[in-house]
Amino acid sequence: MRNNEIAAAIEISGLRVVRGGTTVVPALDLVVPSGQVVGLLGPSGSGKTTLMRAVVGVQVVAAGTVTVLGEPAGSPSLRRRVGYVTQAPSVYADLTVAENLRYVSSILGVDGDATARALADVDLSRHRHRTVATLSGGERSRVSLAMALLARPDLLVLDEPTVGLDPVLRRDLWDLFGRLAATGTSLLVSSHVMDEAARCDRLVLLRDGVVLADGSLDELCARTGAHDAEGAFLALVDAADGADTATDGAA
Repeated sequence: MRNNEIAAAIEISGLRVVRGGTTVVPALDLVVPSGQVVGLLGPSGSGKTTLMRAVVGVQVVAAGTVTVLGEPAGSPSLRRRVGYVTQAPSVYADLTVAENLRYVSSILGVDGDATARALADVDLSRHRHRTVATLSGGERSRVSLAMALLARPDLLVLDEPTVGLDPVLRRDLWDLFGRLAATGTSLLVSSHVMDEAARCDRLVLLRDGVVLADGSLDELCARTGAHDAEGAFLALVDAADGADTATDGAA
C-alpha cells in the first residue's frame, strides 16, 4: 500500500529526548502528510537529526509516541518502506558503487533492475564500477541515497542530502524529490540552507528542539511579512525570543 492511502506519513505526539542529562527535544508534536516534500529547516543544533533518528526508530526517547506509516517507529515491517540517508554516507569504502548496492539489494530482496534504476536516479551509472574510496564526498552521499531508493520506499528520511553537492546536482536531486512525491512517496528532508525551502511543499522550522512554525512557504511569509524562508525564520526566532524575555520579566 502506498502511503498516499494514509492520511499522515508521520505522527509525533509529546516527543521528548534527553541526551547526557540535557533535554534536546522537550515536547514535540508534528504531523507530516503523505505524498509531500516536507522540509525540516533550522540551524545546526536545532534538533533536526535527533527528530529524524526518532522517526526511523534508532533514537532512544524519554517520552511520547512516533507513528510512521501507521506503525510504531522502528517496527520490522517498516524496513523496506522507509529509506534513511544520514549526514555521514553509510557506505563500504572498499567496495565498488555497484557492490554496495547489490549488497543492500540482497538484504531488501530487490532485483538488479532496482540497482540500475537507483544509480540512474542519482546520476552515478557511469561510476558503478568505481571503488567508493575513490569518490568525492558528494558522490559518496549520492551512493547512500541510491541505496535508500532501492526498495522504492513509501517514506524517505533525508538528513541534509545536498551538503557538498554542486548547484547542478542539488537542482537535479530536488527535481528527483519532486518526482518521487508526485508518485506518492513522502519525503522528510532536513537542511540548514534556507534557499532550498522553495522546493518544499511544506516547511517545519525547528529551533532548540521546538517547532517554531509549520506550513507552506507562502503561509510562513504571510504570517511574518517576510519575503523568503530565511526572513520568515529570523522573524519567528525574534518573536520567540521576545516572548521568552517578556515571560522572564513577568516572573
